[in-house]
Amino acid sequence: MEFDYIVVGAGSAGCVLANRLTASGKHSVLLLEAGPEDRNIWLHIPAGYGRLYMDPRYYWGFQTEPEAQLGGRTAVIPRGKVLGGSSAVNGLVYIRGQRDDYDEWKALGNEGWGYDDVLPYFRKSEDQQRGASTYHGVGGPQGVSDPRQPHDVCDAFIAAAEQAGHPRNDDFNGAEQAGAGYYQSTAKGGWRISTATAFLKPARARSNLTVLTGALTRRVLLEGGEARGVEFQRGGVTVEARARREVLLCGGAIQSPQLLQLSGIGPGELLQRHGIPVTRDLPGVGRGLRDHCNMWLSYRCTRSGTLNDYAASLFGKMKLAASFALSRSGLLSQGPGYAGLFFPTGQRGALPDIQVHMMLFSRGKMAAELHTFPGFSVSMCQIRPTSEGTVEIAGKDAAAAPKIHFNYLATEFDRLSMTEGLRRLLKVMRQPALAPYIVNAIDFDKEADADDALLSIIRERGGSAMHASRTCRMGTDAGAVVDARLRVRGIGRLRVIDAAAMPEISSGNTNAPVIMMAEKGADMILEDARTGA
Repeated sequence: MEFDYIVVGAGSAGCVLANRLTASGKHSVLLLEAGPEDRNIWLHIPAGYGRLYMDPRYYWGFQTEPEAQLGGRTAVIPRGKVLGGSSAVNGLVYIRGQRDDYDEWKALGNEGWGYDDVLPYFRKSEDQQRGASTYHGVGGPQGVSDPRQPHDVCDAFIAAAEQAGHPRNDDFNGAEQAGAGYYQSTAKGGWRISTATAFLKPARARSNLTVLTGALTRRVLLEGGEARGVEFQRGGVTVEARARREVLLCGGAIQSPQLLQLSGIGPGELLQRHGIPVTRDLPGVGRGLRDHCNMWLSYRCTRSGTLNDYAASLFGKMKLAASFALSRSGLLSQGPGYAGLFFPTGQRGALPDIQVHMMLFSRGKMAAELHTFPGFSVSMCQIRPTSEGTVEIAGKDAAAAPKIHFNYLATEFDRLSMTEGLRRLLKVMRQPALAPYIVNAIDFDKEADADDALLSIIRERGGSAMHASRTCRMGTDAGAVVDARLRVRGIGRLRVIDAAAMPEISSGNTNAPVIMMAEKGADMILEDARTGA
């Protein structure tokens, strides 16, 4: 098997690359995905997020090592294992981050990654329901839309945020991020638009694209300091595929560093400990891991109309199904993050460092069944943490989960940000606009205000926001793994194009930034092919 390019991982980045690199017809591409085809209808219904959550058919079953600041608990790490990757199973929220995020990327030595550089790629990928503008594009593959209809509880949450002193914001991806409003989603016409739907589906008719599902990549084949192909396993058979030009890793912030380490690229001491010959000692591979620490509050609601009510009876489920079938409306057409709020705690000056998702369901724990009474929830995460973790292989087996340690809340900066964030969120939830909708808080003290009490709630309820990043970070310092063209340092013909390459975590959900990175990465690859670089 020989192709011009081999793309490992058919997720948010891999599907974009498969489309853009085959568009001209000049280059052949092999796209490898360990998971299955995305044929399950619940992968395409926005509310299917809850029905399939952590289903081993479509998720990698990753968990963290015990987290000291979370009372020694382990945290579940939801990562998609299906065509579309996490874009097929995530919460659909479309958030790009702040202008300052990308200007910082550039300031860290990554020329071409400032906000003005990356905005055209966000616009290129987008098919924005609201039409074209300075900040938005139309005609791109990725559908981006408003909720199908507003909801009175969400309206009350937005009003309560305004009563607490936060501005209204109808476009978190526009001039300013701060404020409260409805989220836009990676959806169109009531359907989820994963990158498999948006980018890969139209490209699969091309004869120069080969897509293999159920294919677990075991290692990158290295010869003479260059990537020459990959070894993967499919149907119990081990296969080698050769790349005439480049190997492109798109496994995400967990599996891209894992694959590099399995291939002999990473911290020398770690590789030697597991008997892997060191081809390139790169200490930064698997280091610098960041995620948005996320915590969850639930409230019993005074009124019916939440997802809990519909899910509690056969009649309610039939009503949901009928609304979706007849008009692609109702709560089945809506992802979990309905309305939101960004605000600063002062830890980053006037820049928002807290993100809130308002959801029209409640449950005891992240993976627990919905409550049988009307309920809604708010989740809160710190969007620019300073704590760093690690991803390390546990042995030579590519099928074995790596050891993942986010090291949440390890710094005083993060603890202060989360504590003040929760204090201000609880202030929002106590405003008059929400009072008619709340019976009581579920299993936490809604009047808590002391730092130690707030931090205790965070530690009890903290976990992953599904935004792992930065484990093969872009940069010019000794800890950087890839350069500004996403090429692995010291290894030819090999790039990492996914959230692992982020120099810093973006301020919000990471799906849109990864799509942007792949759009820009594809242009770099094609430019290098034209110039012979």
